[in-house]
Amino acid sequence: MGVDRSGGVAGGLVVGFDLDMTLIDSRPGIAAVWDAVAAKTGVAIDSELVVSRLGPPLSHEAAHWFPEHEVPGIVAMYRELYPDLAVHASEHLPGVVDALAAVHEAGGRVLVITAKNGPHAQLHLDHLGLAVDELVGGAWAEEKGGVLRERGASIYVGDHLGDVRAAKVADAVSVAVTTGPYAAEELSAAGADVVLGDLTEFPAWLAAHLAA
Repeated sequence: MGVDRSGGVAGGLVVGFDLDMTLIDSRPGIAAVWDAVAAKTGVAIDSELVVSRLGPPLSHEAAHWFPEHEVPGIVAMYRELYPDLAVHASEHLPGVVDALAAVHEAGGRVLVITAKNGPHAQLHLDHLGLAVDELVGGAWAEEKGGVLRERGASIYVGDHLGDVRAAKVADAVSVAVTTGPYAAEELSAAGADVVLGDLTEFPAWLAAHLAA
């Protein structure tokens, strides 16, 4: 399926979105889970530091606090705690509902690709009632790029430098938002094609992009 960076793809417009700090503010819930992990294990974990660098897979974060051989068990503990502590504490970020609606109004499909495991990501989408057409979990950076390419996505929206790399792998337009850990200058320097303050700016950008 050929990608047309000026508009859509052969077969229709597909727009990919990251989840954490692009569509949803999951920081309070994730901090609560890590605080619970710290309480259970007796290991001091700076949950505020953790949520300042969301994006990479859970195992990467766990490795900052635990020796390698303990990481799989910590990941399992975290995932067991997550549904009760993290989902209801999350909120969607400004402009998200209208951004997703703009894709649908243009006749496109919304594809969410996240490093978070799929079942937990689905819980967030269900809790917030976000209208997406497909969810792919467990993918990070260049892995996301492979998913974007497979689905024929021409645009990928994210907050992390890894999201910029994902778009580049897929030859998709990289739309970066500054709602995550990086400033506009850092996202631009990493190769983002477009940098928005948040998703409130996305519908107007998309309309102009598709009309170009």
